[in-house]
Amino acid sequence: MPTIHVNGLDVHVQRLGHTGDVPRPVVVLIHGLLIDSLASYYFSLAPQLAEEGMDVVMYDLRGHGKTSRPATGYRIEDFVTDLDELLDALAIDRPVHLVGNSFGGAVAYGMAAAHPERVASVVAIEAEPPARPWAQSMYEGLVGEQGGLVVQEVTEWLRDNPGERNARPFRAAGRVLDETALAQEIPQSDLIDEDLSAIRCPVFAVFGGASKLSAQTAMLEASLADCRTVVLPDRGHSVLVEATKETYVLVRDWLFGQETHALREAR
Repeated sequence: MPTIHVNGLDVHVQRLGHTGDVPRPVVVLIHGLLIDSLASYYFSLAPQLAEEGMDVVMYDLRGHGKTSRPATGYRIEDFVTDLDELLDALAIDRPVHLVGNSFGGAVAYGMAAAHPERVASVVAIEAEPPARPWAQSMYEGLVGEQGGLVVQEVTEWLRDNPGERNARPFRAAGRVLDETALAQEIPQSDLIDEDLSAIRCPVFAVFGGASKLSAQTAMLEASLADCRTVVLPDRGHSVLVEATKETYVLVRDWLFGQETHALREAR
């Protein structure tokens, strides 16, 4: 699919399983921050979801992959506006299922809070809602007192692996950090209330048991009206890579379960 002009950006979009004849459930896959792009979904969820009857939309976030890299405009609300306008550009006017990995999950939660009429459900993989605790984590990772933990990781990897063949994602992350205000702006995002009352759609949250984010399970289940959580033992933050098949089955079953429920409610 060609690049689509959205919110002042040229957004790189790929779509699988879309047919003009038979409407299919729309699933939008949102990737993570800095070293990630829509390509990660080609090797995990996208092809199989399309084969099983889903209309799958993937896109590179602003500053990432083949999408434009503006110098500024990296608050969570900017990413949400990009997604909202992308759905308009694709003429998708029915509620969609959002699947977000890591930072992509924060974008999915933000979209569900800002545009509840557009979101059928959220699948958050190793992610947290963009409330105050998230902003603090983003600050520690991207800014901090000595450049942020994530920034240090990228910088140190590039320094220690200058000729590494698989360095492309880290080089891309370095360019984003050098050329944009992403690190400074993300922690300054407009936040949703910590009681998560703005998120009214069903939520399915998947965590790795070895990740600190798995501590959210009780809070999410208590705060959200319709929430299911699953913790995969001995997995870390990269569950999409570490447990691809298991994660795919969990996501697929959730999505089809939501569609079945919606059909019953419509009768």
